Amino acid sequence: MNTTTDLQRRRLMGAAVCAAAAAPWSTLSFAGAATAGSNRFVMVVLRGGMDGLYAVPAIGDPEFAAARGALGQFAAPPLALDATFALHPQLAQLHAMHGRGELLVVHAVGLPYRERSHFDAQQVLESGGTRPHELTTGWLGRALGGSGAKGIALNTAVPLVLRGPGNIDTWAPSNMPDPSADLVARLERMYGADAALATALARAKALHFDAAMMGAMADAPTGNGARPGNFGLLAQRAAEFLAQPHGPQAAVLEMGGWDSHANQSAPNGALANNLRNLDAGLAALRDGLVGGGVWKRSVVVVATEFGREVAINGTQGSDHGTGGAAFVLGGAVKGGRVLADWPGLAKKDRFEGRDLRTTTDLRAVLKGVLSDHLQVASRSLNTEVFPGSETVKGMSLLA
Repeated sequence: MNTTTDLQRRRLMGAAVCAAAAAPWSTLSFAGAATAGSNRFVMVVLRGGMDGLYAVPAIGDPEFAAARGALGQFAAPPLALDATFALHPQLAQLHAMHGRGELLVVHAVGLPYRERSHFDAQQVLESGGTRPHELTTGWLGRALGGSGAKGIALNTAVPLVLRGPGNIDTWAPSNMPDPSADLVARLERMYGADAALATALARAKALHFDAAMMGAMADAPTGNGARPGNFGLLAQRAAEFLAQPHGPQAAVLEMGGWDSHANQSAPNGALANNLRNLDAGLAALRDGLVGGGVWKRSVVVVATEFGREVAINGTQGSDHGTGGAAFVLGGAVKGGRVLADWPGLAKKDRFEGRDLRTTTDLRAVLKGVLSDHLQVASRSLNTEVFPGSETVKGMSLLA
């Protein structure tokens, strides 16, 4: 057996099968297929439960210092957003976006789910439901379905949030050799009699060609710290795909490692490094979208499955909570703001005496973006994208 050829075949076939698995049949009301002039949307999922009070400390809350203890102390001064809120000092580039009116923060935000399981909370975050496993497809997949708009996951597999009836592709870095022209030609002959596989192979070839054409840009380190295999590179590649004249309209990125049970406030610890990498990656995403001429038509939402408890735990970290923070950025965003129905941090004001209380439903953030930016009809948002969410009104977030 020729192992290299077999690996090449499986690589391209995998892309083709993934593409074939997503045929459009939804009845959602949507603006139409992605074109060179259409808006772009990026969803960034932070897996593990980012501590919203650490990323966006409420330094102006009179209870903040006492409530957080060592978790309210930073190696450098937090970066002020207004009289109440600041950004962690590792989020300098997000702070610059806020100053340019390109970033807004939504605080005390969360899901209708109030338990503390990573797996269940992530399922609710991605499915758009109210209870774990009541829905088996994703809210963005359903929103894209039926429109002809394309989506892409910067991952080896399609995450739940993008699953549904839309046209979805995946891309991830690979050390495997490129398939030869002869191999591709043989696959084309093999799939020629099957319309679905032939179409999927054509999509895989186009995606592979776009990635190859962009490869020279990604191979060199950028000023934002992008390196092969990390969030910065994936963000850079997402921008390049989205900037293609008839490329995908939506992209999904993921970043793990946000579970901060121990040594959370260490200046060079895991959480500080994650915030630094997130900041650099989002800056790389912005730079790529600016360079591609689509930043003014782009919105990026950054969210996590839940926040953390307010008080420090016995291992100098924070345990699973509920309310947290989300970021909304882009050239189409009315930024320079913090949106928060702030509940306060006194113990009596916390959820179950432990957590930052959720006062804003994350679905209100997502509905606002999908309605105003991607033109998804209200009826579809209430009944298909986020079923049973009629009482959750979309927030006004765009310029």
